[in-house]
Amino acid sequence: MNAEQRRRAEDTLRVVDALVTAMGRREDVFHVVEDSEDLDEAIRRLMELLELDELSCRVILDMQVKGFTRERRRIIAAHAEEIRSSLSSGGQP
Repeated sequence: MNAEQRRRAEDTLRVVDALVTAMGRREDVFHVVEDSEDLDEAIRRLMELLELDELSCRVILDMQVKGFTRERRRIIAAHAEEIRSSLSSGGQP
């Protein structure tokens, strides 16, 4: 894995981990979104709530509600583990 591939894998892992975090706190996430006046406020409040970057919060907000199922969370968490394993072994994600 070259430096660019590693950087992309790390960026992907950051977003996938953010999705897993948001899915684990879906009630809090939905509450923040519902109570926000607009998209910018929702992003700002999610960044504070989940301690995530702006891109990750935008990805969370773009996710459809049907993606918050336990099955989907397991799939996304497994993907995060694959990336993590690939990064630690130096292989391809």
